[in-house]
Amino acid sequence: MKNGKNVILCIDDDPDFLDSLRIIIESADYITESADSAEAGLKKYKEVNPDLIIVDLMMEEVDAGTNFVKEIKALGKTPPIYMLSSVGDSLSTNTDYTRLGLDGVFQKPIKPNILLETIATRLKKK
Repeated sequence: MKNGKNVILCIDDDPDFLDSLRIIIESADYITESADSAEAGLKKYKEVNPDLIIVDLMMEEVDAGTNFVKEIKALGKTPPIYMLSSVGDSLSTNTDYTRLGLDGVFQKPIKPNILLETIATRLKKK
C-alpha cells in the first residue's frame, strides 16, 4: 500500500501493453508500478513491495515470467501473482498454474472488466 492505495506491479516487455494496463488499473484507483523485464521486475518488487503482481509469460526469454515467479517465491511470503499470456486459456486448461506459484492467468488481449474484478476480489481477501 502506498498513500492508502493498493500497489499493482505490472511486468511486460511491450511498452504499449504496460501503458494500457496502467490506464485500466489506475482508473480503478490503484497505483501501478511497471518493469519491462523479469530482472527489472525483481528489482522493482524489492523497492515497492506491491500488493499484487501481473507478469507476462514470455518476455526477453521464453520462460522469463515463470523464472521471475520462482525467484519471487524463493524470497518468502509473496503477494498474489497473475500471469499474462497469449495462450492464457489453453495454459490454464493444460497446466496447473498453481504448481507454477500463480494465482491465475489472464488471456491477452486482456478484458478490462475481468482484470479489475479479479484485482478487487483478490485484494479484499487480504
